[in-house]
Amino acid sequence: MAELDIGKHCGFDSCSRKDFLPFVCDCCSGAFCLEHRSRAAHSCPEEPVERMPQTESGSTSYPCSFQACKGKELLPVICTDCEKHFCLAHRHQDDHKCEKLEVQKPRMTATKELVQKIVESKDGFKSKGRRGAKNSATAAKVALMKLKLHALGDKGLPQAERTFFQVYLPKESKEPSKPMFFCSKWSVGKVVDFAASLANLKNSNNVLAAKKLRLCHPQTGDAFRMDDSLLSLLAHAETPLYNGGNVILEYLDNDRIALEDVSEYITQT
Repeated sequence: MAELDIGKHCGFDSCSRKDFLPFVCDCCSGAFCLEHRSRAAHSCPEEPVERMPQTESGSTSYPCSFQACKGKELLPVICTDCEKHFCLAHRHQDDHKCEKLEVQKPRMTATKELVQKIVESKDGFKSKGRRGAKNSATAAKVALMKLKLHALGDKGLPQAERTFFQVYLPKESKEPSKPMFFCSKWSVGKVVDFAASLANLKNSNNVLAAKKLRLCHPQTGDAFRMDDSLLSLLAHAETPLYNGGNVILEYLDNDRIALEDVSEYITQT
């Protein structure tokens, strides 16, 4: 069986890439790939022929400038970039393959480049020894993508109300940390109780003389008040928590209001 010869090679001298859906220049009639489809990109030698409005039976119509299109409009529909007339079906840049439209990178490639830049900037913070870099807004956005895949929590919570944290556990725990999510409307006290149940931690917060399991800030080490809400901590002006960031759980004596050294927890991973 004979092979089907589909597509054409790009007419630009230094390219010659084969395109299965080539673009035909409406000036020189050459076939070109996506990258060289515009007149400027392939150095088109021909001048564009301006299609003038046509008059039929006393009324003026505006023919579409898109190749092989015979559509007409009673009112001018002009592209703001290439300044040519088009019918309603070809009025958008993508529809008439506007010569001024920039060639977009494939979505996945652009996304990978963005993530790589964020990761590299995060690594740069580590190399400079900047404490609290993991809790910056940028680092939290990167971490949030991973947390959403593995975090433990109440699956019945609406997605819009979920707040994700890497929860660093007390020093005596077998695991250094666990990814968890909580309802943003919960109080700190409810977050502590829920996190303790997920991590199988002893919780004696209802015993007056016992050490209390407290939720602490990952940078300052300050223990949050039990009646604070997650929403208020996320919106704190000076030292906010970040969705996708870190928090620390630890047992504190009743007279202690902060951890002595938060680096003992964060450096465990």
